[in-house]
Amino acid sequence: MKKYIAIDVGGTNVKHAVILEDGSFVTKNKYRTDRTNLNRFVEDMIQIIDVYIKQYEISGIGISMPGFINVETGYSETAGSITVLNDKNLRLYLEERITLPIEMENDGNCVALAEKLNGNAVDCENFICVTVGTGIGGGIVINNKIVHGHSYKGGEFGFMVTQNGITDKELWHFNGSTGSLIKDYKKLKSINESVIVEGERIFAEAEQDENVQELINYWLRNISNGIFNLVATLNPQKILIGGGVSAREDLLDRLKSHLNQNQSWNDLAVPIEICKHKNDAGMLGALKHFLDRNGRA
Repeated sequence: MKKYIAIDVGGTNVKHAVILEDGSFVTKNKYRTDRTNLNRFVEDMIQIIDVYIKQYEISGIGISMPGFINVETGYSETAGSITVLNDKNLRLYLEERITLPIEMENDGNCVALAEKLNGNAVDCENFICVTVGTGIGGGIVINNKIVHGHSYKGGEFGFMVTQNGITDKELWHFNGSTGSLIKDYKKLKSINESVIVEGERIFAEAEQDENVQELINYWLRNISNGIFNLVATLNPQKILIGGGVSAREDLLDRLKSHLNQNQSWNDLAVPIEICKHKNDAGMLGALKHFLDRNGRA
């Protein structure tokens, strides 16, 4: 079975692996992301690729990364927190030194592709992944294909206005992400923005503090509003929820409770499930994208 290198570029770490075409991992690891120097960023990646090429017979490389990514060329108009890749083409830099075929895709789309490869959307032709983290991300699959849009900005539903008229809270990014929940919690508790607060702390404190519980209810209501808008617009077979918060056992029931308060949900409702893949989703999605682009899926 053929082997591929899969790379998932994140703001903190770059995860990398050798994966078989059925999605089985041969090996995987990670290194810290250098976001300050383009040459070092490229060199770090080439070093890992060289190691794998020497150890295994590699058939291609799939890369997942944030931002607006042109899947035809590899050009990134923006690259999220990896600002050294803004208005750059990572694929071209790599191709100067690497002879293997290389494919690139947006990280939110890769989450959806991972679920299609061997996750909870294998049998779905039309579905949406929503990742709830520092911001809101995800991907839309229609007729078994990612919706890239005219300029590769399709599926950027974190930019939807879900709280019209509320300053700094209008976009779904700013009212439905885990990052927004943490920000609101710090404001409520007069905690300096530089202090690190984990989501689990907020949920634990909500059991004793009604004000914190109300913050969580507001946050869940905003997530459900965004889900409703997506379902009403695209009528998918299902919605899949990813991100760290998806590990909470009560998440789906609480989201459904908010959705059921919308009278129109009964007419439009679709199943809502949790993504199967967690930390490996970007790498698996990068593999799936490579296989799709090269006619091997």
